[in-house]
Amino acid sequence: MALKIKPLADRVLIKPVQAETKTASGIIIPDNAKEKPQKGSVAAVGKGTKDDPITVKVGDTVLYGKYAGTELKLEGTDYLIMRESDILAIV
Repeated sequence: MALKIKPLADRVLIKPVQAETKTASGIIIPDNAKEKPQKGSVAAVGKGTKDDPITVKVGDTVLYGKYAGTELKLEGTDYLIMRESDILAIV
């Protein structure tokens, strides 16, 4: 299903990966102790600006800063929208 949102300029829409619910040894992590994910997949991209074209594409897995972007809920799914410059790396 196509998303009904199109980021503008150098903005990127990212779907964060789910936070780990268990440790490697099998201990269940409660919701209030989970770390905020810093990895996600690109769901939509803007067209870029004249000076800075977009380098990521839909489907790329990326790493971003812990407090980067703005959270939004779209069609029941959580997303982050941020500038491409907030993305640290493509995995």
